[in-house]
Amino acid sequence: MKGDHVTNGSNTFRRSADAMSGRLDRVRDWWTHAPQWQRWIVYIGLIVGALILPAPWVGSFMSPYSDWTTVLIFPVGTYILMAVGLNVVVGLAGLLDLGYVAFFAIGSYSLAYFGTAYGWNFWYTLALGVGITAVSGVILGAPTLRLRGDYLAIVTLGFGEIVRITANNTTEIGGARGITNIPHPPPMFGTKFLFDPAPYYYLILGAIVLVIIFSRRLETSRVGRSWAAIREDEDAAELMGVPTFKFKLLAFAVGAIIGGMAGSVWASQANFIAPTSFPFILSATILVAVVLGGSGNMPGVLLGAFLIAWLPERFRGLAEYRILFFGAALVLLMALRPEGLLPSRRRRAELAEGTGGMGSMGAEVGGPTADTSVEVSK
Repeated sequence: MKGDHVTNGSNTFRRSADAMSGRLDRVRDWWTHAPQWQRWIVYIGLIVGALILPAPWVGSFMSPYSDWTTVLIFPVGTYILMAVGLNVVVGLAGLLDLGYVAFFAIGSYSLAYFGTAYGWNFWYTLALGVGITAVSGVILGAPTLRLRGDYLAIVTLGFGEIVRITANNTTEIGGARGITNIPHPPPMFGTKFLFDPAPYYYLILGAIVLVIIFSRRLETSRVGRSWAAIREDEDAAELMGVPTFKFKLLAFAVGAIIGGMAGSVWASQANFIAPTSFPFILSATILVAVVLGGSGNMPGVLLGAFLIAWLPERFRGLAEYRILFFGAALVLLMALRPEGLLPSRRRRAELAEGTGGMGSMGAEVGGPTADTSVEVSK
């Protein structure tokens, strides 16, 4: 009897999920054929909503236990920025990266070190940090991107730990003590950054808008189509003339650039960084955000990152139990809706076919309705 109740509840959830998917498909169809002026109305509405988001009346509901504007910077804004970058690697190119926090750390340390040791301007150090993370992405990818699936995941996990341990044992960049008094951006439009969270929110919002536009342009270009081919079947893409190694290396570099930008902006606002600020769990959290929202689908990734960052803060009053409930909800959702909250049609089709959309690492993952039977020829 108890099993019947569980089965009925699961079937009800799936029917609700299918109904939601149908509504989302109708929205996508409308968006595909919508005239340009309607799209601009939506864009302007989203930007206006984001600009008024720090208002106190919004914060009184969204974050009653913490300062809402600070929460919008970290974790919400930072997680969203990192998720967009990781989505390029995982969602678009299908490369499982478990060490993404390394690029976040490199961007943070670049800004902190050159700003404190040499007194360089924030914008110069930001550009330098982005460049260093791009190079680090290429350095990591060049010898490792010939690996696939779980082997690539293990190597990237090791890279993240190497960066953290190196920072912990290098006295030139503060060692275990970290770096303090990280410089803030110079005043802009009569506004001083210092420790006022509002200017930082608009700074990170501007960065998010830029990387979304950049990522979407790449996704709809020849580069994005090559990434999709690699994600679905790398061998077939290679046979069709796609230089898979070059495009995988480009995906790592682009993801590293966005991760380094997120780290630089966050370090300036935090004013202090240490090796303990960059644990493996941060990489895992951002990966969960990408998969939860809908890997490869930009609106889904944004939604997933927002929920992962906001929900623990919203229910902070439940103390340690909030993480327990949060984890249980994630497990339930991934079991019943593995394609994510807002999956793209391509991603849903890949899961239904059992390809997983994540190279060989996700090849064994099927959707809730996928046929998992296997024929064995004698």
